Amino acid sequence: MTGVLVIDKPAGLTSFDVVAQVRRALGERRVGHTGTLDPMATGVLPICVGEATKLVPFLVGGDKEYEAEALLGVTTDSLDATGVVTSETNASHVSRSDVEQALPGFVGVIQQRPPMHSAVRVDGERLYKLAHRGLEVDRAARPVVVHALTLLGFEGPRLRFHVRCGKGTYVRSLAADLGAVLGVGAHLTALRRTRVGPFSLEHAVPLDALGPAAELTTPAEALADHATVALDVDQMRDVRAGKLRTIATLRAPEGAGSHVRMLGPDGTLVAVAEAHDGQLTLARVFC
Repeated sequence: MTGVLVIDKPAGLTSFDVVAQVRRALGERRVGHTGTLDPMATGVLPICVGEATKLVPFLVGGDKEYEAEALLGVTTDSLDATGVVTSETNASHVSRSDVEQALPGFVGVIQQRPPMHSAVRVDGERLYKLAHRGLEVDRAARPVVVHALTLLGFEGPRLRFHVRCGKGTYVRSLAADLGAVLGVGAHLTALRRTRVGPFSLEHAVPLDALGPAAELTTPAEALADHATVALDVDQMRDVRAGKLRTIATLRAPEGAGSHVRMLGPDGTLVAVAEAHDGQLTLARVFC
């Protein structure tokens, strides 16, 4: 069994919990997720199964979309509803217009400091492990990309918003930073991921409906948003054998990103290659 299974993750489970359940349901040992979702969060979680676990490095960097809810006037140590309240402020004066005027400041390449309750490593240790011991350490702000940030609803002090962002963006940090800009603080109260790369909720299946007959997205389809090099039978054989002479004759399509999928005559994924100035270097080969 090989392919990508898109799970609609329920609240209360870690991404690793989902992986364990998929292993049991499918009877497949090789299972891996393509990026964690906090236990509080729900929604799209692509799971790679079998040979498709080789796809994980090429799927984790895809853009993501979320629908989120935040509460103004209350901050927590985790920046979301699972944490301990650290401050409360009257936010009744904050208007919808105030929020709409503040949102554009969080669009584009922004600097974001990772939360203490996160898997980011500092000096070799996960931040969440330090947080569980009651410690807080300095975290350098990192550049992240927010492509779009739209207000979906406002019933003060609660607001709902949509985010489209790049890899490494923390939506709960966006909520907290928005609250700080508005002068009242905030924390995330709900988060639902609606898209990861090419996978959306319409592809997702509930975890409790999963069974051995689950329909998987093929590895080729999972990388459908990547540029393609079509191989003939001889080239396919040589690529799988790692023959550099043949690989050197292949060129990346114009406008290709950093990775290119190589497809055999029947449309199956043969390999993923790195593209540099039009030249290709094999990154992963598939059976």
